[in-house]
Amino acid sequence: MSRAGGGQLAQLTLMRIREWLREPEAVFWTFFFPVLMALALGFAFRERAPEPVQVGVVQGAVDPVVFESLRVSEQTTPRWLESTDVDAALRDGEVALVVEAGPEGVVYRYDPTRPETRAARLATDAVIQEAAGRRDVRPTRDVVVATRGSRYIDFLIPGLIGLNLLSTGLWGAGFAIVRMRTGKLLKRFMATPMRRRDFMLSFLFGRLVFLVGELALLLGFAWLVFDVVVRGSLLAVLVIAALGAFAFNGLGVLIASRARTTEGVSGLMNVASLPMWILSGVFFSYEHFPEIVHPLIRALPLTALLDGLRAVMNDGASLAAIVPELAIVIAWGAACTGAALAIFRWR
Repeated sequence: MSRAGGGQLAQLTLMRIREWLREPEAVFWTFFFPVLMALALGFAFRERAPEPVQVGVVQGAVDPVVFESLRVSEQTTPRWLESTDVDAALRDGEVALVVEAGPEGVVYRYDPTRPETRAARLATDAVIQEAAGRRDVRPTRDVVVATRGSRYIDFLIPGLIGLNLLSTGLWGAGFAIVRMRTGKLLKRFMATPMRRRDFMLSFLFGRLVFLVGELALLLGFAWLVFDVVVRGSLLAVLVIAALGAFAFNGLGVLIASRARTTEGVSGLMNVASLPMWILSGVFFSYEHFPEIVHPLIRALPLTALLDGLRAVMNDGASLAAIVPELAIVIAWGAACTGAALAIFRWR
């Protein structure tokens, strides 16, 4: 019986591989879409010198000496504004802040809720004060840090790996199962000796076959183009990715266990994936969210996966150092797969 079961699982897995290879769209989204995302975002947020601050200076209300000091500085790019154009320039983002004169000296007009305006205020004030003769009492110097592992692209690549594992796990398993159910194929499987366990595991094993090539392509591209290196073990990265595939495949199968239409399963998968897209730190750190929700965010499988990947890739951590994160991912995979086995229906 075990030999027959193993043969069934092998044939089902081979069927998944062949089915996947016959769909060019699946190949593109699995292998090439993450590379294109890395290329676009990597160049968009590449290291470059800070751009000068755009400063508006009210015509006739500010000493021309102030305008000239802003013009010759490398930190600021001033432009004259009529008093009637100040609100529109700030509202449309044409300038970060406006300099005008007040009864007690220089007045800075800006919106403090925009982070870039606070930096603009500091840079502009420093230029104006130095031009007026201010001298710093305590000497300082700047040390610019741009080491590998601390750049945005180093943060982004693990996020893209996790995002791809989530998407292919949900859509590759969930959508395929519902499509077979609506096509009456699952009803035919019910008349065979096929076990539900083998049917579900075939999606996971079929996914794992392509995992090494997928990681090699994205990590190799990131290394060649952006000099991204894996400080930890490549084997550890593969283990984490395999556990992520297990968790998200289980979630995808669970969602599709009772869904009867592609529209219905699509909605359920969006409900499951969108919170993780936003909260789990794919494109920016979840530390930006209120601290009170951090425990809930860390309990999400994608968050734990990304924390583990970044610890290995950027900090050189070992698998032993990220056991809590791995435990969360494994728990999600086991719980979702177990629940899917319990409630799955062929019809």
